[in-house]
Amino acid sequence: MNLTLKINGTAHSVDIVEGELLLDVLRRLGFTSVREGCGVGACGSCTVLVDGHSVSSCLTLTSRCAGSEIQTSEGLGKDNPVVRAFVAEGALQCGYCIPGFVMMATELLSENLHPNEKDVADHLEGNICRCGTYPEIVKAVLTAASEIPK
Repeated sequence: MNLTLKINGTAHSVDIVEGELLLDVLRRLGFTSVREGCGVGACGSCTVLVDGHSVSSCLTLTSRCAGSEIQTSEGLGKDNPVVRAFVAEGALQCGYCIPGFVMMATELLSENLHPNEKDVADHLEGNICRCGTYPEIVKAVLTAASEIPK
């Protein structure tokens, strides 16, 4: 089946097989920030935004995303406040999980421009960082929140 996916603002015509997962299609299209960590939607490494809402792309059927806006961390760019804050605060070690955290932080800040530490921790609770950079990640989200024009 052929369908058009709008990813990071650009339309992509793609052939998929029935039941193909969004993670696999995004990787095939070259979006390498979307990563499989656990394959069961428990770690957050594959998180993308679909119409502004976080989804685990390792569980999401691609066919359900036709007509939706899909956002990956590649589409945010280096000047994005969340991306800048993650870099400035050193909120990474190996970096494998960070795109998923960035997408969750982006979702949070679209809903709440004034989060506190608990708001951030609660929103990110479904994402796992095996390197343990949680304090830096929380600080980065709070820094980004302070830089976004209100």
